[in-house]
Amino acid sequence: MNVYFLGTGTSQGIPVIGSHHPVCLSSDPKDKRLRVSIWISWEGHSFVVDCGPDFRQQMLTSGCQRVDGIVYTHEHSDHTAGMDDIRPFNFRQGDMPVYGHKRVLDNLARRFDYVFETENKYPGAPSVIPIEVVNNQPFALGDKTAIPINVMHGNLQVFGYRIDDFAYLTDVKTIEASEIDKLKGVKVLVVNALREEAHHSHFNLQEALDFITLVRPERTYLTHISHTFGFHAEIQSKLPENVFVAYDNLAITI
Repeated sequence: MNVYFLGTGTSQGIPVIGSHHPVCLSSDPKDKRLRVSIWISWEGHSFVVDCGPDFRQQMLTSGCQRVDGIVYTHEHSDHTAGMDDIRPFNFRQGDMPVYGHKRVLDNLARRFDYVFETENKYPGAPSVIPIEVVNNQPFALGDKTAIPINVMHGNLQVFGYRIDDFAYLTDVKTIEASEIDKLKGVKVLVVNALREEAHHSHFNLQEALDFITLVRPERTYLTHISHTFGFHAEIQSKLPENVFVAYDNLAITI
């Protein structure tokens, strides 16, 4: 399975509009981060986890030619605002399956009502097939099985996902022991680490490292990075040897 990091930044991206923070002014391409999302693919199957406001740019940069479905973690705009830009895939492939918690699908149907419309629909609008994800109910993605991982983003429920030996969790602040059990044996983990300072709804670095110690994957990649965390190279220098700072357009194989 191939994992391509479409974006690794927090909700504002890096650089932040109008910011003179040194990280926002960095010339290192690893310090430039679009909103968080991944593209996973294997043997004729291709899925995207989250579809934020940078989706069009991410698809063009990555060279992704086909998306068999979009898997949503939660409804915040940095994870969902790119829905209108699925149209080119619709025109080539037909209706797009979209997977998410019922609350998330209902939220999208309100915000993108013209996408979910079934009567008198504008012919150029995106088209989707909503598929509800329920905790403790694995579901099919292509010829693989995805396991939802229930976590809390402050007081908001969010889904992470495990597929084979890979797990992706973003916007995590707390997670129950029963959900951690679902991650046993994972070889590659992706998890959010917003910054070093504590945050009310995201893991900071120490919380992410403590979580990694519990899960014990072979490799971990940190994502959903804020400019206040510091420069990519400086962050990496502080990490254990099997923990890496993800960056936009990083591609790994599992």
